[in-house]
Amino acid sequence: IATDPRQQPTRFVIDFAARPLEEAMHWPAALEIVRERVKPFRDRNARKIRRERWWLLGETVPKLRAALAPLPRYIAGTATGKRILFAWCDPWTCPSNATNVFAFADDYAFGILSSSVHSAWAWAQSSTMRTDIRYTPTTAFETFPWPSPVAPAARAEVGELAAALVALRSEICTAEGFGLTRLYNLVDDGAYADLADAHRRLDAAVARAYGWPAAVACDSDESNLRLLALNQEIAHGERPYEPFGG
Repeated sequence: IATDPRQQPTRFVIDFAARPLEEAMHWPAALEIVRERVKPFRDRNARKIRRERWWLLGETVPKLRAALAPLPRYIAGTATGKRILFAWCDPWTCPSNATNVFAFADDYAFGILSSSVHSAWAWAQSSTMRTDIRYTPTTAFETFPWPSPVAPAARAEVGELAAALVALRSEICTAEGFGLTRLYNLVDDGAYADLADAHRRLDAAVARAYGWPAAVACDSDESNLRLLALNQEIAHGERPYEPFGG
């Protein structure tokens, strides 16, 4: 996510999902690699299930697989870093424990997550490692109140701006041969003003989706206060909340 110019994986893993051994045997070359390189370590593992299911990944995360199965793509985000970075992933991509996964396939969701409104909330609600954020889904995502209700026009605007932003940054990364970390470090230094402007337009659209003045997106304290008020209203049943549809 952070270093590859295409935000693509740089290595492969052998993943039999939750298949039984007799089914995994249909891929003998892959299974033999696991038998030679993984099984000796699994035989000494303290967890019985990992010893017995040596050909499977240590955590098969069935709920995650079920959530992603019907999607043509999904969003992955960095779990730790100087900034929160999000990228689209193809369905075949197996996320590692260094990523957070969001089961959305629409540009609107990508736009909300990529906004300064969400970023400011995440920084306030997550833990840190040194000076880096450790995005904590239970506190940063599950408590984050999305715009609700949101007008179709506002949803479309956020989605269109998010798609344009992704296209622009992909064009830059591909042309220059560097990843998102390098790109946004350069943006911080004043380079790629068109990308910085694309983020400002997206932030303003997200603020409008909440029914706020666009300037709120530039004030993390103000946006967090408004989100906290929304959070409390939703928690107390004072506001209808169906951000992803009924």
